[in-house]
Amino acid sequence: MIEDFSIRPIPLRCAPDLKELKAFLASQGLRYEEDIETAFGVYDGGDRLLGCGCASGPLLKCFAVCPELRGQNALGPLLSALIQDRFMRGAYDLYVITRAKNVPLFTACGFCLTAEAGGIAMLENRPDGPEAFAKPFLQPGDESRTVGAVVMNGNPFTLGHRHLIETAAGQCGVLHVFVVEEDRSLFPAEDRLALIREGTKDIPGVRVHPSGRYMISAATFPTYFLKDDEDAARLQSELDAALFARRIAPALRITKRFAGEEPFDRITAGYNRAMSAILPRSGVEFIEIPRMEQDGAPVSASRVRALLEEKGVCPEVLSLVPPVTQRYLLDRFGAGNGR
Repeated sequence: MIEDFSIRPIPLRCAPDLKELKAFLASQGLRYEEDIETAFGVYDGGDRLLGCGCASGPLLKCFAVCPELRGQNALGPLLSALIQDRFMRGAYDLYVITRAKNVPLFTACGFCLTAEAGGIAMLENRPDGPEAFAKPFLQPGDESRTVGAVVMNGNPFTLGHRHLIETAAGQCGVLHVFVVEEDRSLFPAEDRLALIREGTKDIPGVRVHPSGRYMISAATFPTYFLKDDEDAARLQSELDAALFARRIAPALRITKRFAGEEPFDRITAGYNRAMSAILPRSGVEFIEIPRMEQDGAPVSASRVRALLEEKGVCPEVLSLVPPVTQRYLLDRFGAGNGR
């Protein structure tokens, strides 16, 4: 019985304990993820690790129990320990991304299904997370306008991004621009958000917001439970598109989702395919906008970053970005200086 076991923190800075955790996850066919901040284990009286659960920010993950504990609700006490730990650290809105088959286990512990696609599900510890996230972005009169959306990284904000937003805004009364806010890019999220706000403030109907956790990125999508032959990018894209279509779009009355055409990058092209398949089922039109080109080449943030790395803030870089980004790059790097 679970009452015969104890649940306590796993000290991740202690090499033997971390090694034991990694080995236990591997024994259950799972992988340890390096961004884990907190872990709890289920131990028997002989200090044998029989189960675990971990957290990275508000994301709870890396759950596993050995066969002898399955069916004994070891998940409930693990979740309670992790929730208390997260609350103490100021994270109150928590979520889990897991196999869809595990949804009943988490709903029995008080979590609520947010979205599901491709056999993967997202759950939260509140029933109205996406709607609460969207509510501040609504304004009176939106119900009588055509509302669209764009999600972008803007790493950094280029003339291509400006072209995408301007073209999309021309087809809407309101255009919500969500800026991916994980700080895993060359340019910090706060800077990217500020550049896009400043660089689009003259375009009627544009509202720029941080993405929150409801625009699921590859950087935050857990893959510890996936097999080697599973396409993590495809599954992440499908879950992201389903969450947007079924929860975010209705909350904001969004009927159009825009993205730039992507002839080169496999992952982005796959994401566009997922949106084109999933969004229309929920009444959201998916519209791909041709990429802006300069001298026969697409204007892209990846091209800007490569040039910065090679040549610094050179005339070619400045030709690819709007004035607000030009000023930012010159202030941050100086003319002719890259990283």
